[in-house]
Amino acid sequence: MRIFRLLRTVSCTLALVVLYGATTTVFSQSSGEAVTGFSTPTGCPATVPSGITTCQSNGLPEPTGDTFADDQDTFEEQDTIANGLGPVYNDKSCANCHQNPVTGGISQITELRVGHLDANGNFVNPTITINNGANSIPNRSLINDRAVCPQATERFSSLETIRTFRTTLNTLGDGFIEAIDSNTLVAIANNQPSQSGGQIAGEFIQVPVAEAGNKIRGGRFGWKNQHASLLSFAADAYLNEQGVTSRLQPTDVTSVCDTVADPEDHPDANGLADIDRFATFMRATKAPPIDSALAATSDAQTGSQLFDQIGCSICHVRTITTAPAGTVINQGAFTVPAALGSKNIHPFSDFLLHNVGTGDGIVQNGPTDTANKMRTPPLWGMRTRARLMHDGESLLRNDAILRHAGEATFVINNYRNLSTTQKNQLITFLNSL
Repeated sequence: MRIFRLLRTVSCTLALVVLYGATTTVFSQSSGEAVTGFSTPTGCPATVPSGITTCQSNGLPEPTGDTFADDQDTFEEQDTIANGLGPVYNDKSCANCHQNPVTGGISQITELRVGHLDANGNFVNPTITINNGANSIPNRSLINDRAVCPQATERFSSLETIRTFRTTLNTLGDGFIEAIDSNTLVAIANNQPSQSGGQIAGEFIQVPVAEAGNKIRGGRFGWKNQHASLLSFAADAYLNEQGVTSRLQPTDVTSVCDTVADPEDHPDANGLADIDRFATFMRATKAPPIDSALAATSDAQTGSQLFDQIGCSICHVRTITTAPAGTVINQGAFTVPAALGSKNIHPFSDFLLHNVGTGDGIVQNGPTDTANKMRTPPLWGMRTRARLMHDGESLLRNDAILRHAGEATFVINNYRNLSTTQKNQLITFLNSL
């Protein structure tokens, strides 16, 4: 595996701003820009709003007999009880939760997670009762909002004192994120303490890759970095958000009102199951584009400089370069194609876990210390989002910024010291992403 060099560029200091960090750019030789665009309008219609080209991928090669439009259609498909929906679930389609402004984007949809601490202060996944206590679902922090019958409806007790909502994440451009070499993320983490005077130190964790026999790889997907592979993520979401079992997640969480034999996701005539099409669709989506007109304004450009100068870019890393085409990732289960390899992406994230004072107390695939750490959310595409932070409870950009604490305390103090005009300029920059 390859460790990319880190390029650190130091911006000029503004009045009232303490400069602790600088822009981190991870790069490699002969790299090019990743393709961007909101190019997955719902249903791949022939006529779409101005400025959007219907149903275009990033150029990822499709499996034999497959097309990008077919994959998007599967991502948008509404599941029913007959093809395995439930018994417990949150929604009937991937696209129902990933749908703004196009298929694969974000939404206002949230999921509920709960748990409690043991006598030693460690997080415990609860046992959830159903069917008036006659049945239970063990080791489950997720509380599904829906069920196919009343007996399967999930409930939890007052003993579960940790309770949090999680907002839906954007999946556009996730193929580029999957193609980041894990060593690149390690290098970013190792560089952060020196950038921040020892105050910021992102945590890199390794998590199982289901399609590779649960061998581990650097996590990067989900609020807790609980997944490293888009196929693993697709199978997990299909089971836990829609209740559909697959070859990677072959057993329903309960048999109450379950009428379809497991696994429920079967290969089609081309040998592709739904989870394969979900993963291929996400891998083939373009990265979210910026609002180029707003980004070109003087306020946004000044705000961009302020973003670096107060330290935001230490965690919200502007540019990362993906692994070269031909690199074997996911513990041998996937090879980076030319469409994803050696591409400069601008996610504004380090894909590491941090304690910035907003942790939800939940542990998923990470060590105990990750309970109050969250993945740095990528800011690309944030102009399409009105409800911010992991729980969607921050409704203004300013509120979301001020909610940061912990490792981000000095950065937020720098923000507080900006003038009102400077704060507005920084928010204008965020609104261009």
